[in-house]
Amino acid sequence: MLASCVRLVPTIVRLVHSPICNPSRSLMDLKALISSLNDFASLSFAENWDNVGLLVEPSPPHTVNTLFLTNDLTEEVMEEALQKKADLILSYHPPIFRPMKHITWKTWKERLVIRALENRVGIYSPHTAYDALPQGVNSWLAKGLGSCTSSPIHPSKAPKCPTEGTHRIEFSINHTQDLDKVMSAVKRIADVSVTFSARTDDEQQTRISLNCTEKALLQVVAFLSQNRELYQKTEILSLEKPLLLNTGMGRLCILEDSVSLGTMIERIKRHLKLSHVRLALGVGRTLDTQVKVVALCAGSGSQVLQGVEADLYLTGEMSHHDILDAASQGINVILCEHSNTERGFLSDLRDMLDAHLENKINIILSESDRDPVHVV
Repeated sequence: MLASCVRLVPTIVRLVHSPICNPSRSLMDLKALISSLNDFASLSFAENWDNVGLLVEPSPPHTVNTLFLTNDLTEEVMEEALQKKADLILSYHPPIFRPMKHITWKTWKERLVIRALENRVGIYSPHTAYDALPQGVNSWLAKGLGSCTSSPIHPSKAPKCPTEGTHRIEFSINHTQDLDKVMSAVKRIADVSVTFSARTDDEQQTRISLNCTEKALLQVVAFLSQNRELYQKTEILSLEKPLLLNTGMGRLCILEDSVSLGTMIERIKRHLKLSHVRLALGVGRTLDTQVKVVALCAGSGSQVLQGVEADLYLTGEMSHHDILDAASQGINVILCEHSNTERGFLSDLRDMLDAHLENKINIILSESDRDPVHVV
């Protein structure tokens, strides 16, 4: 046997501070983090066509030390997120929007899902839920206009519980024995609640008022239709949630002091850090035309801005014909490219999430995320 001699050599260990990993911060369980993100901005604020929430979930348990923020999740951005040891990617735009029939290496969006799962990285997207927030994307975009008051163009309604009543049905019953039969049948239908105690009206009839979900309403109506001799004087009302203050899509902004269109263009370029924007002058308008009312929508604004009375429309992109319609009404249109009207919000979002999550995890911004359209 050969004896070996080991010589110990003193070494110097140098501690280097990394902006990516802050040792003073702790981990968060993914489910707890998602719950907290949903508390920060209810996903019920999102448009019904949108695809929001947790889109890719690694097998549990999964903890998060680093939350990575990006406007768009491209393959280049994914590579950056993996290099920075992200545990969860918050991508403002949902990388999964239409249903996927295959998860292969064929398309770039499929490859994103594969790489996320292979590297145990979750993907979460808030999209239009953040558009509607009082301090969300559209409110951030409005900061570039100067001092103004703003309100949502399409206000959001208070969120509903899935089992909460959407309709009220009221009807009258003549006899006490019929009341017992009706109430017994109603109790067997899920998601029905008696909102008012049964009461007797001037004609000595008992008036019943029920709150129902849409599904339960159909069952109540079906029962009544089969027992027409039991009731009369039926009314069906649709129940609407109240509008939420400062919450909703787009913003209608009224400036404290009107400014020239040329001045407004420079303000917007400075706020968005852009050297150029695209401008469509309204009929009869010039760069000296005064601007007092601005309607804006981050991203693609055609649908939200359509029909809104304003001196200026500000958005990322609009269709050719919608621009022509606006210009024909004397409305100026400024286009900044889609994600240029959104991306700058991420810096504000990082600060807000830091406070909301009580600095428990590292939150970093993508450095490779950018709008795909460039001026050349």
